[in-house]
Amino acid sequence: DEALIEALNGMIDKYASSCSSATGSIGKGASILNSGTIEEVNIGEGAVIQGASFLKNGTIASTREAPSKVGQDVIAKNFIILSGSKVDSGALVDSTFVGQGVSMGKQFSAEGCVFFANSEAFHGEAVSVFAGPYTVTHHKSSLLIAGMYSFYNAGSGTNQSNHMYKLGPVHQGILERGSKTGSFAYLLWPCRIGAFSVVMGKNVASFDTSDFPFSYINVDNEKSILTPGMNMFTVGTKRDTEKWPNRDKRKDPVKYDLINFDFLSPYIIQRVLTALDTLQGLYEKASKKQETVFHKGIRIKRLMLKSTRKYYDMAVGIFLGEQLQKRLALMAGAPTMDALKKALKPVDGPVSENWLDLSGMIASEQAILKLQKDIAGGTLKSLEEISAALEEIHGSYEEQAWLWTTRILEARFGVDVANITAEQLLELVDKWESETIKLDKMILADASKEFDNSSKLGFGLDGDEEVRDKDFKAVRGVMDENKFIVGVHAEMKETEEKADELRKMIQGL
Repeated sequence: DEALIEALNGMIDKYASSCSSATGSIGKGASILNSGTIEEVNIGEGAVIQGASFLKNGTIASTREAPSKVGQDVIAKNFIILSGSKVDSGALVDSTFVGQGVSMGKQFSAEGCVFFANSEAFHGEAVSVFAGPYTVTHHKSSLLIAGMYSFYNAGSGTNQSNHMYKLGPVHQGILERGSKTGSFAYLLWPCRIGAFSVVMGKNVASFDTSDFPFSYINVDNEKSILTPGMNMFTVGTKRDTEKWPNRDKRKDPVKYDLINFDFLSPYIIQRVLTALDTLQGLYEKASKKQETVFHKGIRIKRLMLKSTRKYYDMAVGIFLGEQLQKRLALMAGAPTMDALKKALKPVDGPVSENWLDLSGMIASEQAILKLQKDIAGGTLKSLEEISAALEEIHGSYEEQAWLWTTRILEARFGVDVANITAEQLLELVDKWESETIKLDKMILADASKEFDNSSKLGFGLDGDEEVRDKDFKAVRGVMDENKFIVGVHAEMKETEEKADELRKMIQGL
């Protein structure tokens, strides 16, 4: 969109020129100790620079509430470091943006990158990377290159290829929110990986799995294989979605990244619905003689086309129940059918067909297209106005999500919220309860593997099984006392209690 880019570049140039200075600056309460060359750098309030080797042409936008720290042996050129971030221990930073609450160090190298809120980057290397919030890479042998990530965890030895030995490094790839790569996972760009997926092995073909969230991607006989839906009920996925909001390190009163932590959002569920339709279509067309089917560059085992659909059905049932509960919580006064229908009534306006994940912020495509039009057309004339518009879109998420949900209820399940019956409400509540408990039980089964005999290998070095078990218990504890497992059991109980409460309320209408 050339008009959009031109308008944005004009605002950026105007803003940059208003901030430019012929000299550096040092903010109130900043501390500079035992450092080498510092040239053309704006140092914010309360910043700590200690032992840095070379800093040139940059901004350390520290604040009193969230001081930034630049430490030992850091070399940084053409950079921006936002509040509450820490760059230290020999990090090499070139033409790179470091967002709020980011940790970077242990000789990590970043060139031509952006790292947004709460990312962590140690030991390895990143080149031309768009790292959305909570991007994590901790290993010396990992290379992230020409990729877009968010809520991502890179395994040791993770690597991507962006040139294919053809016209140079011109290819790029996307790993959508919540994805992970296993140790020594390799991806050949271009590639696009669906949300909350796990990639393993050396993948030497380009493929698109964006319509299949919660999937495993591995390699069998040098062929990439997609197993849909299997990562939804793993301990890792649940732990990740719970820990992200609890690990927000931003202390600045102003938080620039607009982050939506919803696990099952309209963005995810629209992909889930597409996956359900696609799997059904592929199953109907596949011959029983086929071992695999080929879809968008990757193979899926034919037997998985039918069996994995139940996991996606589970996600839809849980999402609809969660959305319904949020609306019922808005009911004012005594519960009556009129009050209930009033709470369920969506906002007026067109329903967006598609949803976008803007590296952490989830929004309807309709809202973002309007924003782009307003920028390109000159309605929004400054970066501040764009920020305010984004805040407004972010703030309207719940209402727009419910509006979209009402369309799904009607189109897929024949439920018109304007004329919804008690029987339909009870059916949605029952499905939410059963699917949520079923998912939690599957997660508990996955968690139990962490306490089986295979997990005890390496314990009780010089003893028999009794010594091994005692050693394991001393280090890892017992399953029923594990904090995560106790939390899942508590969630199951809360689900049952909430479902009973909703049923009583609906039956009394």
